[in-house]
Amino acid sequence: MSLTPFRSQLIADVGISFGDEGKGRLIPEVVQELHDTPAAVSVVFKVNGGSNSGHTAGGIKLNLLPAGVVEKSVAHLAIGAGVVADPRKILWEARPLEAKGYAIFSRLLVDERAMVSDLSHRLLDLAWEDYRVNVLKEEPRGSTGRGITPSYQDETGQWQVTFADFLGGENYFKRKIAGRADRALRTIQHVCQVSPAAWEAFFEKLSAAEQRANAEAIELGLFAPTEFDFNRFRGAAPFTLNVDELARVYWDAGQQLRANIGEVRELVLRELAAGRSIVGEFGQAYWLDKRHGFSPNVTASHTFTPEFFESAGVPVQPIHTFAVAKAYDTKVGTHTFLTQMDDALPICQKLKQIEFGTVTGRQRMVGWYDAVEKGDALRYGGYQDLMINKIDALTGATELLICVAYEDASGKRYPHVPRNEALRKTLRPVYEKHAGWTQDISGVRRFGELPRAAQLYTAAMVRSLVRVAYGDRPPAALPNLRYLGVGPQPSQIIKDVPATAELIALK
Repeated sequence: MSLTPFRSQLIADVGISFGDEGKGRLIPEVVQELHDTPAAVSVVFKVNGGSNSGHTAGGIKLNLLPAGVVEKSVAHLAIGAGVVADPRKILWEARPLEAKGYAIFSRLLVDERAMVSDLSHRLLDLAWEDYRVNVLKEEPRGSTGRGITPSYQDETGQWQVTFADFLGGENYFKRKIAGRADRALRTIQHVCQVSPAAWEAFFEKLSAAEQRANAEAIELGLFAPTEFDFNRFRGAAPFTLNVDELARVYWDAGQQLRANIGEVRELVLRELAAGRSIVGEFGQAYWLDKRHGFSPNVTASHTFTPEFFESAGVPVQPIHTFAVAKAYDTKVGTHTFLTQMDDALPICQKLKQIEFGTVTGRQRMVGWYDAVEKGDALRYGGYQDLMINKIDALTGATELLICVAYEDASGKRYPHVPRNEALRKTLRPVYEKHAGWTQDISGVRRFGELPRAAQLYTAAMVRSLVRVAYGDRPPAALPNLRYLGVGPQPSQIIKDVPATAELIALK
């Protein structure tokens, strides 16, 4: 199949599972595909989430910065209004990349309305986790401790501190930070009922995590180890903070980014008028949406195509949505995982050796490909192109399963994902079985050169999600499987997958 034209200069890069699909590696493919055309990509912007979302592109691990970092031809790297961003984290991520030869600050634009996340949010994040475990006696949700949910709670509670505040008066900013800290401390002590010992441990935990995450930057001499010591923000007594120091440090970080703060909406409109393309990179996946997904999760944002327009601040108009998935599923945290594999399976043991979170390093749970989730993302969210990654990781499995429906104890089938979580938890997957293959496919670059079983499994992944989305009457216009990943390297992608109608007829 020759690659079909994109339907719009606006391109959304979204996940259609529960995250970790490999959205970051899509960006270089799109940039390179459009490179020598009038509609070359000039802007890659982060749409939602914060530093809890980890992407990998060109071998570089990223959190807040969009994956356009690795493509020198991309003139603008933007952080949209839908993102919650700690200005210190931007600096911690950008300076080591600059030292490695990537131009960041000359290309970076942070939207004025992006929300400032700070230490108080991170402390609240840990406190709510403590409350779940020690007061409610629930399972931990697996928080990243990056403060994302509390940051968005400030938005809904109308307590925002935005990057525009770095362009105003210092005293005004510091008063807002002091008020935020006061609210957080009262909540941590009296609502979350955190013990003094746990409170003290929060600072040690955050310090250790950031010193570990930024070890390379420390080694390069870009930051002193004290930069990542959060104990300097502790007050003299439990449940107090050195608010003056907190406000000073965050004000200084914001001033270092002052020249990078502006209007992403004007940038997008200008580049559109010039005929260039804009890629919106989403931090999380469809099923983590705060309205249509499932909680508990640490996303607290809208995670699918419509948020592109909200975060960019431009009118709704035609957009080309790129859906990204893996050839199997993974999850972290406490989400219901209906297709989770038996740990005793050799293929499960193999996959768990490569499945760790980009941000936290947590072990991911591994499961079979869930076509119900991905088909519903097509049915209710919509996308024009599909990228499926890591099919090579399934090499060696004697049998592969695809979940095509759910059923309850009585045998009643559910062709779509129930929106009632209490019901969803009681269901079990209905599987189709497919043969595996033993040949190494990591060097294959043409679909026709894949083992027959790999071709049939690929066809089944697409066929099953199309069937979920449309039943037995699919429309004439179906999403293309544009890219099939057969390894982690940028070159390990198959781009000549047959057109969808031909692919799903493959038996």
